[in-house]
Amino acid sequence: MPKTPDHTAARPGQERFVAEVDEQGLGAVDAVADESAPSSMWGEAWKQLRRRPIFWFSALLIVAALALALVPGLFTRTDPTFCQLANSYGEPSAGHPFGFTRQGCDIFARTVHGARASVSVGVLTTAVVVLLGSVVGAIAGYFGGFFDALLSRVTDVFFAVPFVLAAIVVMQMFKGSSSIMTVVAVLAMFGWPQIARITRGAVMGVKNEDYVTAARSLGAGRLRILTRHVLPNAAAPIIVTATVQLGSFIVAEATLSFLGIGLPPSIVSWGADISDAQAALRDHVSVLLYPAGALALTVLGFIMMGDAVRDALDPKARK
Repeated sequence: MPKTPDHTAARPGQERFVAEVDEQGLGAVDAVADESAPSSMWGEAWKQLRRRPIFWFSALLIVAALALALVPGLFTRTDPTFCQLANSYGEPSAGHPFGFTRQGCDIFARTVHGARASVSVGVLTTAVVVLLGSVVGAIAGYFGGFFDALLSRVTDVFFAVPFVLAAIVVMQMFKGSSSIMTVVAVLAMFGWPQIARITRGAVMGVKNEDYVTAARSLGAGRLRILTRHVLPNAAAPIIVTATVQLGSFIVAEATLSFLGIGLPPSIVSWGADISDAQAALRDHVSVLLYPAGALALTVLGFIMMGDAVRDALDPKARK
């Protein structure tokens, strides 16, 4: 009796087209560990940040600026206000690596101690601006209607006023009696509209999400939804904008002090030292170089940190 041909067997020369049998079942492939917690937005952002050299470089600059502002005694024991005319424009020496100013003050000590005023103004102004701008933007974006129209028009009025020019005009009222808190109040008065606008847009984009609808259906009040669900999920652009603005506020304080209407002469600041050094720009560049370099590196650190955080929190911004 003739044998029935086996059609499933490979013919000669076709063995290479036969796929190997996969011994691993679909259940093993699709299985997910139950104990693994889902990554949050901030967890994913941290994974992105720690792989970027720009983040670590900017963090190093920020930590250095904060260390100078908080504990200047770790870097120098010299009194920045102690000056001797005999040391006028003196060359660098032991214990005085940057030399001396026209009045015989130690440039290194003044550069170190100048960080406290500049960084303090930047941090405090940013805190006030974020608080004020977030409240205004959150109310306008979440409640809408009359509140949105009113607060948006008020924000537009402040947007129309040039920031630095307005600060110069208002600071003229406090000339000779200003302090760190005076400068903070004036800068915050005209610096909050950008945060308010960013917050309004972020809140409007979040308030219609499914988890907000679920919280509303469970009986949560408007204030609870706004503070517990909307604002935490709208915080990413606010943090990015605040980080960049912090550097801008440091520059604004230096500008006011440079013009002589910012911090009083009794407070050591980079802006005042830059103003005093402009007369010696041709013959003694180092007098201007060190405070200006410290200011530039500090601002650069905050701007680069803002860019790194923005790229980590916004997947659309990644290239």
